[in-house]
Amino acid sequence: MDLKLLDAEPTQDERDAIDAVLGAEPDDGNRVARRDRTQRHLLLPALRAAQRRAGWVTPGALGYTSRRLDVPPAEAYGVATFYALLSLEERPPEMLHVCTDLSCRLAGAEVPEGAFPSPCLGLCERAPAALRTIAGPEPREEQLPPTSPPLPQTTGLKLLRRIADGVDPESPPDFHALERARELGPERVIELVKASRLLGRGGAAFPTGTKWEAVAGNPARPRYLVCNADESEPGTFKDRVLMEQDPFGLIEAIAIAAYATGCEQAFIYVRAEYPLAHERLQYAIEQSDAGVGIELRIGAGAYVCGEETALFQSIEGYRGEPRNKPPFPVEAGLYGQPTVVNNVETLFNVPHILLGDDDRDTRLFCVSGHVARPGLYELELGAPLSELLELAGAEPPKAVLLGGAAGSFLRPDQLDLTLSFEGARDAGATLGSGVVIVFGDRADLFDAVLRIAEFFRDESCGQCVPCRIGTVRQEEALQRLASGKANGDELAVLADLTQVMRDASICGLGQTAANAVDSAIHNLGVLQ
Repeated sequence: MDLKLLDAEPTQDERDAIDAVLGAEPDDGNRVARRDRTQRHLLLPALRAAQRRAGWVTPGALGYTSRRLDVPPAEAYGVATFYALLSLEERPPEMLHVCTDLSCRLAGAEVPEGAFPSPCLGLCERAPAALRTIAGPEPREEQLPPTSPPLPQTTGLKLLRRIADGVDPESPPDFHALERARELGPERVIELVKASRLLGRGGAAFPTGTKWEAVAGNPARPRYLVCNADESEPGTFKDRVLMEQDPFGLIEAIAIAAYATGCEQAFIYVRAEYPLAHERLQYAIEQSDAGVGIELRIGAGAYVCGEETALFQSIEGYRGEPRNKPPFPVEAGLYGQPTVVNNVETLFNVPHILLGDDDRDTRLFCVSGHVARPGLYELELGAPLSELLELAGAEPPKAVLLGGAAGSFLRPDQLDLTLSFEGARDAGATLGSGVVIVFGDRADLFDAVLRIAEFFRDESCGQCVPCRIGTVRQEEALQRLASGKANGDELAVLADLTQVMRDASICGLGQTAANAVDSAIHNLGVLQ
Protein backbone atom coordinates (compact mmCIF):
# COMPACT_ATOMS: atom_id res chain seq x y z
CA MET A 1 0.00 0.00 0.00
CA ASP A 2 1.26 3.50 -0.85
CA LEU A 3 2.03 5.20 2.45
CA LYS A 4 2.19 8.74 1.03
CA LEU A 5 -1.11 9.36 2.74
CA LEU A 6 -0.67 12.96 3.77
CA ASP A 7 -1.91 13.97 0.30
CA ALA A 8 -5.04 11.79 0.52
CA GLU A 9 -8.24 13.56 1.51
CA PRO A 10 -11.23 12.15 3.37
CA THR A 11 -14.84 12.69 2.40
CA GLN A 12 -16.70 15.31 4.37
CA ASP A 13 -18.56 12.54 6.21
CA GLU A 14 -15.30 10.91 7.24
CA ARG A 15 -13.86 14.27 8.27
CA ASP A 16 -16.89 14.97 10.42
CA ALA A 17 -16.69 11.54 12.07
CA ILE A 18 -13.00 11.97 12.91
CA ASP A 19 -13.49 15.56 14.09
CA ALA A 20 -16.23 14.37 16.43
CA VAL A 21 -13.49 12.42 18.24
CA LEU A 22 -10.57 14.84 17.91
CA GLY A 23 -12.39 18.16 18.00
CA ALA A 24 -12.78 20.58 15.13
CA GLU A 25 -9.70 21.28 13.02
CA PRO A 26 -8.42 24.89 13.25
CA ASP A 27 -9.25 26.85 10.10
CA ASP A 28 -6.35 29.30 10.24
CA GLY A 29 -4.27 27.32 7.76
CA ASN A 30 -1.53 26.76 10.32
CA ARG A 31 -0.67 23.09 10.04
CA VAL A 32 1.53 23.24 13.15
CA ALA A 33 -1.40 24.51 15.20
CA ARG A 34 -3.41 21.48 14.16
CA ARG A 35 -0.85 19.10 15.56
CA ASP A 36 -1.36 17.88 19.08
CA ARG A 37 0.99 15.15 20.17
CA THR A 38 -0.91 14.81 23.44
CA GLN A 39 -3.84 13.36 21.48
CA ARG A 40 -1.97 10.29 20.22
CA HIS A 41 -4.20 8.25 22.53
CA LEU A 42 -7.18 9.13 20.30
CA LEU A 43 -5.75 7.33 17.27
CA LEU A 44 -7.76 4.13 17.71
CA PRO A 45 -11.03 5.95 18.57
CA ALA A 46 -10.57 8.12 15.45
CA LEU A 47 -9.92 5.13 13.21
CA ARG A 48 -12.97 3.35 14.64
CA ALA A 49 -15.09 6.43 13.99
CA ALA A 50 -13.92 6.61 10.38
CA GLN A 51 -14.67 2.96 9.78
CA ARG A 52 -18.09 3.14 11.42
CA ARG A 53 -18.94 5.99 9.03
CA ALA A 54 -17.58 4.57 5.75
CA GLY A 55 -17.41 0.83 6.44
CA TRP A 56 -13.62 0.77 6.15
CA VAL A 57 -10.62 3.00 6.89
CA THR A 58 -10.02 4.72 3.57
CA PRO A 59 -6.63 6.19 2.58
CA GLY A 60 -8.16 9.64 3.00
CA ALA A 61 -9.38 8.89 6.53
CA LEU A 62 -6.02 7.38 7.49
CA GLY A 63 -4.13 10.35 6.05
CA TYR A 64 -6.40 12.91 7.70
CA THR A 65 -6.13 11.18 11.08
CA SER A 66 -2.34 11.08 10.71
CA ARG A 67 -2.21 14.81 9.98
CA ARG A 68 -4.52 15.75 12.82
CA LEU A 69 -2.56 13.75 15.39
CA ASP A 70 0.92 14.30 13.90
CA VAL A 71 1.36 10.53 13.76
CA PRO A 72 3.57 9.21 10.94
CA PRO A 73 1.36 7.53 8.32
CA ALA A 74 3.36 4.32 8.62
CA GLU A 75 2.61 4.19 12.35
CA ALA A 76 -1.08 4.88 11.81
CA TYR A 77 -1.09 2.15 9.16
CA GLY A 78 0.58 -0.21 11.64
CA VAL A 79 -2.10 0.46 14.23
CA ALA A 80 -4.95 0.11 11.74
CA THR A 81 -3.67 -3.24 10.46
CA PHE A 82 -3.18 -4.61 13.97
CA TYR A 83 -6.91 -4.93 14.77
CA ALA A 84 -9.11 -7.57 13.16
CA LEU A 85 -12.22 -5.39 13.12
CA LEU A 86 -10.53 -2.53 11.25
CA SER A 87 -10.11 -2.86 7.49
CA LEU A 88 -7.93 -0.92 5.07
CA GLU A 89 -9.66 -2.63 2.16
CA GLU A 90 -13.09 -1.63 0.94
CA ARG A 91 -15.90 -3.77 2.21
CA PRO A 92 -19.69 -3.50 2.48
CA PRO A 93 -21.16 -1.09 5.02
CA GLU A 94 -23.14 -3.96 6.53
CA MET A 95 -21.32 -7.11 7.59
CA LEU A 96 -22.25 -10.24 9.50
CA HIS A 97 -19.51 -11.73 11.69
CA VAL A 98 -20.44 -15.33 12.58
CA CYS A 99 -18.73 -16.93 15.55
CA THR A 100 -16.94 -20.15 14.64
CA ASP A 101 -15.23 -20.70 17.97
CA LEU A 102 -15.58 -23.56 20.44
CA SER A 103 -19.03 -23.03 21.97
CA CYS A 104 -20.68 -21.98 18.72
CA ARG A 105 -19.10 -24.90 16.85
CA LEU A 106 -20.66 -27.25 19.39
CA ALA A 107 -24.01 -25.51 18.73
CA GLY A 108 -23.73 -26.17 14.99
CA ALA A 109 -22.66 -22.70 13.80
CA GLU A 110 -22.51 -22.23 10.04
CA VAL A 111 -21.19 -19.26 8.09
CA PRO A 112 -23.68 -18.25 5.39
CA GLU A 113 -22.53 -16.90 2.03
CA GLY A 114 -21.39 -13.31 2.34
CA ALA A 115 -20.72 -13.53 6.08
CA PHE A 116 -17.33 -13.54 7.77
CA PRO A 117 -16.08 -16.12 10.28
CA SER A 118 -15.17 -14.66 13.67
CA PRO A 119 -13.41 -15.79 16.82
CA CYS A 120 -15.45 -15.92 20.04
CA LEU A 121 -17.89 -13.01 20.36
CA GLY A 122 -18.51 -13.50 24.08
CA LEU A 123 -22.11 -14.61 23.45
CA CYS A 124 -21.52 -18.26 24.31
CA GLU A 125 -24.73 -18.71 26.30
CA ARG A 126 -26.62 -17.69 23.13
CA ALA A 127 -24.68 -19.97 20.76
CA PRO A 128 -24.69 -20.04 17.81
CA ALA A 129 -24.06 -16.30 17.77
CA ALA A 130 -23.15 -13.49 15.40
CA LEU A 131 -22.44 -9.76 15.33
CA ARG A 132 -23.84 -7.47 12.64
CA THR A 133 -21.94 -4.22 12.03
CA ILE A 134 -23.68 -1.42 10.16
CA ALA A 135 -21.72 1.63 8.97
CA GLY A 136 -23.21 4.95 7.91
CA PRO A 137 -24.69 8.16 9.34
CA GLU A 138 -26.08 6.20 12.30
CA PRO A 139 -23.57 3.38 12.78
CA ARG A 140 -24.40 0.53 15.10
CA GLU A 141 -23.56 -3.03 16.04
CA GLU A 142 -26.14 -5.71 16.74
CA GLN A 143 -25.60 -8.86 18.77
CA LEU A 144 -27.43 -11.92 17.45
CA PRO A 145 -29.42 -13.38 19.13
CA PRO A 146 -30.25 -9.92 20.53
CA THR A 147 -30.90 -11.02 24.12
CA SER A 148 -29.50 -13.51 26.59
CA PRO A 149 -31.62 -16.09 28.38
CA PRO A 150 -32.37 -15.27 32.03
CA LEU A 151 -29.75 -16.19 34.60
CA PRO A 152 -30.03 -19.95 35.01
CA GLN A 153 -29.25 -19.69 38.72
CA THR A 154 -31.36 -17.62 41.12
CA THR A 155 -30.18 -18.67 44.59
CA GLY A 156 -26.87 -18.58 46.45
CA LEU A 157 -25.80 -15.46 44.56
CA LYS A 158 -23.52 -12.64 45.66
CA LEU A 159 -22.07 -10.76 42.67
CA LEU A 160 -25.12 -11.63 40.58
CA ARG A 161 -27.70 -10.94 43.27
CA ARG A 162 -28.77 -7.52 41.98
CA ILE A 163 -29.10 -8.86 38.45
CA ALA A 164 -31.19 -11.82 39.61
CA ASP A 165 -33.38 -9.41 41.59
CA GLY A 166 -34.11 -7.48 38.41
CA VAL A 167 -32.05 -4.32 38.94
CA ASP A 168 -32.73 -1.65 36.32
CA PRO A 169 -29.39 -1.21 34.48
CA GLU A 170 -30.34 2.39 33.63
CA SER A 171 -31.41 3.46 37.12
CA PRO A 172 -28.63 5.01 39.26
CA PRO A 173 -28.56 3.37 42.73
CA ASP A 174 -27.34 4.82 45.99
CA PHE A 175 -23.60 4.21 46.18
CA HIS A 176 -23.58 2.94 49.77
CA ALA A 177 -20.24 1.14 49.43
CA LEU A 178 -18.57 4.28 48.05
CA GLU A 179 -19.95 6.26 50.97
CA ARG A 180 -18.57 3.63 53.31
CA ALA A 181 -15.16 3.83 51.65
CA ARG A 182 -15.04 7.59 52.21
CA GLU A 183 -15.94 7.09 55.85
CA LEU A 184 -13.17 4.53 56.31
CA GLY A 185 -10.44 6.36 54.40
CA PRO A 186 -8.05 5.00 51.74
CA GLU A 187 -5.69 3.13 54.06
CA ARG A 188 -8.49 1.25 55.84
CA VAL A 189 -10.12 0.33 52.53
CA ILE A 190 -6.88 -1.23 51.35
CA GLU A 191 -6.48 -3.04 54.68
CA LEU A 192 -9.94 -4.60 54.27
CA VAL A 193 -9.27 -5.65 50.67
CA LYS A 194 -5.97 -7.23 51.75
CA ALA A 195 -7.63 -9.00 54.67
CA SER A 196 -10.28 -10.43 52.32
CA ARG A 197 -7.52 -12.18 50.35
CA LEU A 198 -9.30 -11.29 47.14
CA LEU A 199 -7.41 -12.73 44.17
CA GLY A 200 -7.73 -11.36 40.66
CA ARG A 201 -10.42 -13.01 38.55
CA GLY A 202 -8.85 -12.40 35.16
CA GLY A 203 -6.68 -15.51 35.22
CA ALA A 204 -3.44 -14.51 36.95
CA ALA A 205 -4.98 -14.62 40.47
CA PHE A 206 -2.71 -11.90 41.88
CA PRO A 207 -3.68 -10.55 45.34
CA THR A 208 -5.77 -7.44 44.74
CA GLY A 209 -4.92 -5.70 48.01
CA THR A 210 -1.19 -6.09 47.42
CA LYS A 211 -1.55 -4.46 44.01
CA TRP A 212 -3.57 -1.56 45.44
CA GLU A 213 -1.11 -1.04 48.28
CA ALA A 214 1.84 -0.85 45.88
CA VAL A 215 0.19 1.86 43.77
CA ALA A 216 -1.07 3.82 46.78
CA GLY A 217 2.44 3.84 48.24
CA ASN A 218 4.11 5.01 45.04
CA PRO A 219 4.86 8.76 45.27
CA ALA A 220 4.73 9.29 41.50
CA ARG A 221 1.82 11.26 40.02
CA PRO A 222 -0.50 10.96 38.21
CA ARG A 223 -1.76 7.46 38.90
CA TYR A 224 -4.18 5.57 36.71
CA LEU A 225 -6.78 2.87 37.18
CA VAL A 226 -7.64 0.58 34.27
CA CYS A 227 -10.61 -1.78 34.30
CA ASN A 228 -9.72 -4.58 31.92
CA ALA A 229 -13.00 -5.56 30.26
CA ASP A 230 -11.41 -6.95 27.10
CA GLU A 231 -12.51 -10.50 27.86
CA SER A 232 -11.74 -12.29 24.62
CA GLU A 233 -10.92 -15.75 25.98
CA PRO A 234 -13.09 -18.20 24.00
CA GLY A 235 -15.98 -19.30 26.20
CA THR A 236 -15.90 -16.21 28.48
CA PHE A 237 -18.85 -13.85 28.90
CA LYS A 238 -19.09 -13.10 32.64
CA ASP A 239 -17.85 -9.52 32.45
CA ARG A 240 -20.21 -8.79 29.58
CA VAL A 241 -23.21 -9.87 31.67
CA LEU A 242 -22.07 -7.72 34.62
CA MET A 243 -21.52 -4.65 32.45
CA GLU A 244 -24.77 -5.02 30.54
CA GLN A 245 -27.00 -5.80 33.49
CA ASP A 246 -25.34 -3.87 36.36
CA PRO A 247 -23.21 -1.06 34.88
CA PHE A 248 -23.61 1.23 37.89
CA GLY A 249 -22.21 -1.54 40.08
CA LEU A 250 -18.98 -1.39 38.08
CA ILE A 251 -18.83 2.40 38.24
CA GLU A 252 -19.12 2.29 42.04
CA ALA A 253 -16.40 -0.34 42.33
CA ILE A 254 -14.07 1.69 40.10
CA ALA A 255 -14.72 4.80 42.17
CA ILE A 256 -13.80 2.92 45.35
CA ALA A 257 -10.61 1.51 43.83
CA ALA A 258 -9.55 4.91 42.52
CA TYR A 259 -10.26 6.57 45.88
CA ALA A 260 -8.29 3.96 47.82
CA THR A 261 -5.25 4.09 45.54
CA GLY A 262 -5.22 7.81 44.76
CA CYS A 263 -5.81 7.39 41.04
CA GLU A 264 -6.79 10.63 39.29
CA GLN A 265 -8.11 9.02 36.09
CA ALA A 266 -9.78 5.71 35.27
CA PHE A 267 -10.32 3.89 31.98
CA ILE A 268 -12.68 1.04 31.15
CA TYR A 269 -11.31 -0.86 28.16
CA VAL A 270 -14.11 -2.95 26.63
CA ARG A 271 -13.84 -5.26 23.65
CA ALA A 272 -15.49 -3.96 20.49
CA GLU A 273 -17.94 -6.85 20.26
CA TYR A 274 -19.99 -5.65 23.26
CA PRO A 275 -22.19 -2.80 21.92
CA LEU A 276 -24.83 -3.02 24.65
CA ALA A 277 -22.14 -2.83 27.34
CA HIS A 278 -20.69 0.27 25.60
CA GLU A 279 -24.05 1.97 25.60
CA ARG A 280 -24.96 1.21 29.20
CA LEU A 281 -21.54 1.94 30.62
CA GLN A 282 -21.37 5.30 28.87
CA TYR A 283 -24.78 6.19 30.26
CA ALA A 284 -23.73 5.08 33.76
CA ILE A 285 -20.55 7.18 33.55
CA GLU A 286 -22.54 10.26 32.55
CA GLN A 287 -25.13 9.75 35.29
CA SER A 288 -22.68 9.08 38.14
CA ASP A 289 -20.75 11.37 40.44
CA ALA A 290 -17.90 8.96 41.06
CA GLY A 291 -15.32 11.46 42.22
CA VAL A 292 -12.90 10.33 39.51
CA GLY A 293 -12.78 10.89 35.78
CA ILE A 294 -13.83 7.69 33.99
CA GLU A 295 -13.33 7.23 30.27
CA LEU A 296 -14.70 4.38 28.17
CA ARG A 297 -12.28 2.98 25.60
CA ILE A 298 -13.35 0.45 22.99
CA GLY A 299 -11.03 -2.08 21.37
CA ALA A 300 -11.14 -3.21 17.76
CA GLY A 301 -10.66 -6.97 17.81
CA ALA A 302 -7.39 -8.14 19.37
CA TYR A 303 -7.26 -10.98 21.91
CA VAL A 304 -3.78 -9.98 23.02
CA CYS A 305 -5.12 -6.65 24.33
CA GLY A 306 -6.47 -8.60 27.28
CA GLU A 307 -2.84 -8.67 28.45
CA GLU A 308 -2.44 -5.61 30.65
CA THR A 309 0.58 -4.01 29.01
CA ALA A 310 -0.81 -4.61 25.50
CA LEU A 311 -3.96 -2.88 26.72
CA PHE A 312 -1.85 0.12 27.82
CA GLN A 313 -0.28 0.27 24.38
CA SER A 314 -3.73 0.25 22.79
CA ILE A 315 -5.03 3.08 25.00
CA GLU A 316 -1.93 5.14 24.26
CA GLY A 317 -2.50 4.85 20.51
CA TYR A 318 0.04 2.21 19.57
CA ARG A 319 -0.14 -1.37 18.33
CA GLY A 320 -1.35 -3.59 21.15
CA GLU A 321 1.93 -5.40 21.62
CA PRO A 322 2.87 -6.49 25.17
CA ARG A 323 5.77 -4.90 26.98
CA ASN A 324 8.53 -6.71 28.78
CA LYS A 325 8.14 -6.93 32.56
CA PRO A 326 9.60 -5.66 34.85
CA PRO A 327 8.80 -2.85 35.31
CA PHE A 328 5.35 -3.92 36.42
CA PRO A 329 2.24 -1.75 36.05
CA VAL A 330 2.25 -0.73 39.73
CA GLU A 331 5.55 1.01 38.98
CA ALA A 332 5.28 2.01 35.32
CA GLY A 333 1.99 1.20 33.63
CA LEU A 334 -0.24 3.44 31.52
CA TYR A 335 1.80 6.38 30.19
CA GLY A 336 4.67 5.08 32.32
CA GLN A 337 2.86 5.94 35.55
CA PRO A 338 1.75 3.76 38.52
CA THR A 339 -1.36 1.90 37.41
CA VAL A 340 -3.95 -0.35 39.02
CA VAL A 341 -5.34 -2.96 36.64
CA ASN A 342 -8.31 -5.10 37.65
CA ASN A 343 -10.88 -6.96 35.63
CA VAL A 344 -14.63 -6.48 36.01
CA GLU A 345 -15.39 -9.48 38.24
CA THR A 346 -12.54 -8.60 40.62
CA LEU A 347 -13.86 -5.07 41.09
CA PHE A 348 -17.42 -6.30 41.69
CA ASN A 349 -16.20 -8.01 44.86
CA VAL A 350 -15.01 -4.77 46.46
CA PRO A 351 -18.37 -3.22 47.53
CA HIS A 352 -19.30 -6.47 49.30
CA ILE A 353 -15.99 -6.43 51.18
CA LEU A 354 -16.59 -2.90 52.47
CA LEU A 355 -20.25 -3.41 53.36
CA GLY A 356 -19.62 -6.80 54.97
CA ASP A 357 -22.91 -8.08 53.57
CA ASP A 358 -21.56 -11.39 52.28
CA ASP A 359 -18.14 -12.78 53.17
CA ARG A 360 -18.33 -15.85 50.93
CA ASP A 361 -15.53 -16.17 48.39
CA THR A 362 -17.44 -16.86 45.20
CA ARG A 363 -16.44 -17.20 41.58
CA LEU A 364 -18.34 -16.73 38.33
CA PHE A 365 -18.33 -19.56 35.81
CA CYS A 366 -19.28 -19.29 32.15
CA VAL A 367 -20.87 -22.61 31.21
CA SER A 368 -21.56 -23.51 27.58
CA GLY A 369 -21.37 -26.41 25.16
CA HIS A 370 -23.45 -29.55 25.53
CA VAL A 371 -25.53 -28.41 28.49
CA ALA A 372 -29.28 -27.90 28.91
CA ARG A 373 -28.91 -24.57 30.73
CA PRO A 374 -25.93 -22.58 29.42
CA GLY A 375 -25.22 -19.32 31.19
CA LEU A 376 -23.44 -17.58 34.02
CA TYR A 377 -23.23 -19.35 37.38
CA GLU A 378 -21.83 -18.31 40.76
CA LEU A 379 -20.43 -20.86 43.20
CA GLU A 380 -18.32 -20.66 46.31
CA LEU A 381 -14.71 -21.47 45.68
CA GLY A 382 -14.18 -25.06 46.73
CA ALA A 383 -17.38 -26.51 45.24
CA PRO A 384 -16.84 -29.56 43.02
CA LEU A 385 -17.01 -29.20 39.26
CA SER A 386 -19.63 -31.95 39.21
CA GLU A 387 -22.01 -29.70 41.16
CA LEU A 388 -21.69 -26.98 38.54
CA LEU A 389 -22.25 -29.44 35.71
CA GLU A 390 -25.35 -30.79 37.42
CA LEU A 391 -26.77 -27.28 37.82
CA ALA A 392 -26.21 -26.65 34.11
CA GLY A 393 -27.75 -29.94 33.03
CA ALA A 394 -24.59 -31.15 31.32
CA GLU A 395 -24.63 -34.17 29.04
CA PRO A 396 -22.32 -37.02 30.08
CA PRO A 397 -19.09 -35.42 28.93
CA LYS A 398 -16.37 -36.83 26.77
CA ALA A 399 -14.24 -33.96 28.10
CA VAL A 400 -14.57 -30.59 29.82
CA LEU A 401 -12.43 -27.60 28.87
CA LEU A 402 -11.64 -25.58 31.99
CA GLY A 403 -10.23 -22.07 31.64
CA GLY A 404 -10.88 -21.51 27.92
CA ALA A 405 -8.52 -21.89 24.99
CA ALA A 406 -5.63 -21.09 27.33
CA GLY A 407 -6.89 -23.71 29.82
CA SER A 408 -6.88 -27.49 30.00
CA PHE A 409 -9.05 -30.44 29.04
CA LEU A 410 -10.32 -32.68 31.85
CA ARG A 411 -11.34 -36.31 31.63
CA PRO A 412 -14.75 -37.64 32.78
CA ASP A 413 -13.09 -39.15 35.86
CA GLN A 414 -11.81 -35.71 36.94
CA LEU A 415 -15.18 -34.04 37.39
CA ASP A 416 -14.92 -33.98 41.18
CA LEU A 417 -12.11 -31.45 40.79
CA THR A 418 -12.41 -28.72 43.41
CA LEU A 419 -13.24 -25.35 41.86
CA SER A 420 -10.58 -23.38 43.66
CA PHE A 421 -7.22 -21.98 42.64
CA GLU A 422 -5.44 -24.71 44.58
CA GLY A 423 -7.74 -27.50 43.41
CA ALA A 424 -7.28 -26.61 39.78
CA ARG A 425 -3.53 -26.32 40.20
CA ASP A 426 -3.32 -29.73 41.86
CA ALA A 427 -5.08 -31.23 38.84
CA GLY A 428 -2.65 -29.55 36.46
CA ALA A 429 -5.34 -27.14 35.29
CA THR A 430 -6.38 -23.53 35.89
CA LEU A 431 -9.64 -21.74 36.55
CA GLY A 432 -8.48 -19.03 34.16
CA SER A 433 -11.34 -16.68 33.39
CA GLY A 434 -13.98 -19.12 34.64
CA VAL A 435 -14.69 -20.91 31.36
CA VAL A 436 -16.37 -24.34 31.49
CA ILE A 437 -17.12 -25.83 28.06
CA VAL A 438 -18.73 -29.28 28.01
CA PHE A 439 -17.95 -31.64 25.14
CA GLY A 440 -20.55 -34.42 24.96
CA ASP A 441 -20.24 -37.79 23.25
CA ARG A 442 -20.96 -36.36 19.80
CA ALA A 443 -18.19 -33.74 20.06
CA ASP A 444 -15.13 -33.92 17.82
CA LEU A 445 -12.26 -33.25 20.22
CA PHE A 446 -9.63 -33.23 17.49
CA ASP A 447 -11.57 -30.48 15.73
CA ALA A 448 -11.64 -28.50 18.98
CA VAL A 449 -7.87 -28.86 19.41
CA LEU A 450 -7.28 -27.73 15.84
CA ARG A 451 -9.54 -24.73 16.36
CA ILE A 452 -7.62 -23.72 19.49
CA ALA A 453 -4.31 -23.93 17.61
CA GLU A 454 -5.77 -21.87 14.75
CA PHE A 455 -7.05 -19.30 17.23
CA PHE A 456 -3.65 -18.72 18.84
CA ARG A 457 -1.85 -18.63 15.51
CA ASP A 458 -4.25 -15.94 14.32
CA GLU A 459 -4.22 -13.93 17.57
CA SER A 460 -0.45 -13.89 18.14
CA CYS A 461 0.70 -10.28 17.81
CA GLY A 462 3.91 -11.50 16.19
CA GLN A 463 6.22 -9.41 18.37
CA CYS A 464 8.29 -12.27 19.82
CA VAL A 465 9.69 -15.20 17.85
CA PRO A 466 8.67 -18.05 20.22
CA CYS A 467 4.99 -17.14 19.92
CA ARG A 468 4.98 -15.87 16.33
CA ILE A 469 6.66 -19.00 14.97
CA GLY A 470 5.62 -21.47 17.67
CA THR A 471 1.87 -20.98 17.15
CA VAL A 472 2.30 -21.49 13.39
CA ARG A 473 4.38 -24.64 13.82
CA GLN A 474 1.91 -25.99 16.40
CA GLU A 475 -0.98 -25.67 13.97
CA GLU A 476 1.07 -27.14 11.12
CA ALA A 477 1.97 -30.23 13.18
CA LEU A 478 -1.68 -30.76 14.13
CA GLN A 479 -2.78 -30.35 10.52
CA ARG A 480 -0.28 -33.00 9.46
CA LEU A 481 -1.64 -35.35 12.09
CA ALA A 482 -5.19 -34.64 10.95
CA SER A 483 -4.38 -35.34 7.32
CA GLY A 484 -2.39 -38.49 8.05
CA LYS A 485 0.75 -36.90 6.62
CA ALA A 486 2.82 -36.89 9.79
CA ASN A 487 6.46 -36.10 9.12
CA GLY A 488 8.43 -37.87 11.83
CA ASP A 489 7.48 -37.69 15.48
CA GLU A 490 4.92 -34.88 15.52
CA LEU A 491 4.21 -35.40 19.22
CA ALA A 492 7.87 -34.72 20.02
CA VAL A 493 7.70 -31.58 17.89
CA LEU A 494 4.61 -30.42 19.77
CA ALA A 495 6.29 -31.11 23.11
CA ASP A 496 9.32 -29.03 22.12
CA LEU A 497 7.13 -26.18 20.91
CA THR A 498 5.15 -26.25 24.14
CA GLN A 499 8.27 -25.88 26.25
CA VAL A 500 9.81 -23.14 24.12
CA MET A 501 6.64 -21.04 24.04
CA ARG A 502 6.14 -21.38 27.79
CA ASP A 503 9.72 -20.48 28.61
CA ALA A 504 10.50 -17.73 26.12
CA SER A 505 7.33 -15.89 25.07
CA ILE A 506 6.97 -12.29 26.22
CA CYS A 507 3.38 -12.55 27.45
CA GLY A 508 0.71 -14.94 28.59
CA LEU A 509 -0.62 -15.54 25.08
CA GLY A 510 2.47 -17.39 23.96
CA GLN A 511 3.07 -18.89 27.38
CA THR A 512 -0.37 -20.56 27.41
CA ALA A 513 -0.95 -21.14 23.68
CA ALA A 514 -0.06 -24.82 23.99
CA ASN A 515 -1.86 -25.59 27.27
CA ALA A 516 -5.06 -27.05 25.84
CA VAL A 517 -3.23 -28.89 23.07
CA ASP A 518 -0.77 -30.37 25.55
CA SER A 519 -3.57 -31.47 27.89
CA ALA A 520 -5.49 -33.02 24.98
CA ILE A 521 -2.43 -35.11 24.18
CA HIS A 522 -1.36 -36.13 27.66
CA ASN A 523 -4.63 -36.06 29.61
CA LEU A 524 -7.14 -37.16 27.00
CA GLY A 525 -4.90 -39.10 24.64
CA VAL A 526 -6.65 -37.41 21.70
CA LEU A 527 -3.63 -37.42 19.40
CA GLN A 528 -2.02 -40.64 20.59
